[in-house]
Amino acid sequence: MTLPRHLRPLLWDTTPARVDPHRDAEFLLARVLEFGTLRDVHWLIDFYGKARIHEFLRESGHPELSKRTIAFWRVYFKAEHETWREPPAFRRNKSSFWVD
Repeated sequence: MTLPRHLRPLLWDTTPARVDPHRDAEFLLARVLEFGTLRDVHWLIDFYGKARIHEFLRESGHPELSKRTIAFWRVYFKAEHETWREPPAFRRNKSSFWVD
């Protein structure tokens, strides 16, 4: 399956033609939820469905997702009291290793 053209700006570090939405679902879900436009998110919901997106957010703890993005989707899914997997420690760390 070929991805819609409007998703190509989100795939800056890969070859868009090689991205398979089934095989690379985790990658696409994270990119669109973190960096996508409203149009991109509508495509994501139409393609994967809300249940799959909710499951991804709850189970993955993907390092590309910011606290702000996670907070938004927790409210969207009315999941403030659910336990969601945390991103890795390096994503939660606010200190910069290159600053003395």
